[in-house]
Amino acid sequence: MIASRITIVEETGSTNADLIAALRAGERLGEGAWHVARRQSAGRGRQGREWFDGSGNFMGSSLVALRPQDPAPASLSFVAGLAVYDTVVEALSGTTVTPSLKWPNDVLLGPAKLSGILLEMVHGHVIVGIGVNLARAPDLPDRATAAIADFSHAPDLSWFARRLSEHFAVRLETWRHAGLAQTLDEFQLCSIHGPGTPVAVHDQDGSVIEGSFEGLDETDGALRLRLADGSQRVIRAGDIV
Repeated sequence: MIASRITIVEETGSTNADLIAALRAGERLGEGAWHVARRQSAGRGRQGREWFDGSGNFMGSSLVALRPQDPAPASLSFVAGLAVYDTVVEALSGTTVTPSLKWPNDVLLGPAKLSGILLEMVHGHVIVGIGVNLARAPDLPDRATAAIADFSHAPDLSWFARRLSEHFAVRLETWRHAGLAQTLDEFQLCSIHGPGTPVAVHDQDGSVIEGSFEGLDETDGALRLRLADGSQRVIRAGDIV
């Protein structure tokens, strides 16, 4: 397992952008390096959304140096989601609250979104950006949100960063050496999606596709959806309603 190296700064624009700039400048950043900010002024989420600056929350990024035999880079979203899940379970120990996962990488408390994950590729690396609501959750017009502090004491940022980095390293080893199938199986064990359950997806073009959950594609974790006419649709980008 790779030892974690965590740097915490008071404020930055975006921890993802900082790591991308460092790589483009030729800095040698190895796996296990984490860049964490107490505040972000220009955080970003999936599909170009702005991300809540979240003072008191976790906002950090790490990177994975891709190897020739690695699974599909996009499937690192499942690694990140599982690592957040593991850390949140620890943070909520002693309570009756259990998180769950929603495709492709959302961590939920009840029906509410607890975290956001953004992957970006540069120079043979995947930058993994993670935001987790520790102390407070943003008000969003299109979805319910939650924070750990809604159910327990908000964990200390340094503790959360350390435990997240350790869980991520373990999940990364499984993804890399046991194959993607095991990671997908573990994701589905914690997931809200069961075989045949109804699913509605906002596609990238804004349309809504409805069907039933048929599992995850073994090559990259894409969502397999059974449509009303019996055909199957494979979705690699979109948001489940």
